Amino acid sequence: MKSNGRSIEIEGVNHGATPIPMGAKVGNTIFTSGIAGKDPATNKLAEGAEAQARHAFSSLKTVLEKGGASMADVGLLTVLVADESVRKAINAVWLEYFPDPEDRPARHTSVQDLRSGMLLQLQAIAVIGN
Repeated sequence: MKSNGRSIEIEGVNHGATPIPMGAKVGNTIFTSGIAGKDPATNKLAEGAEAQARHAFSSLKTVLEKGGASMADVGLLTVLVADESVRKAINAVWLEYFPDPEDRPARHTSVQDLRSGMLLQLQAIAVIGN
């Protein structure tokens, strides 16, 4: 499931009319755009923080796989949240994807004004073959 060019897209999830890819691969590094909690079946935001977190992490995994990486290659995950209450949902899904406390990427979480009902957004940097 590798992408043929630098830009990486996910079927069913996009940035709407904005011409921004979901990720970009440069050499052995993948950089993601802001990944929201959209349902790929509808390209619409899921209802609630937990559902948005699950969709966002799933989309992150898909972007990485399409670029030839995995969640184990993530070195930094930046999480933007609409408010502090979203952290609980992020942490629950985070622990599902990164259960080993000895094998987690660095993470930074920041409260931001997010558009269009987004409760969270993920941005990652992954180094393939880490």
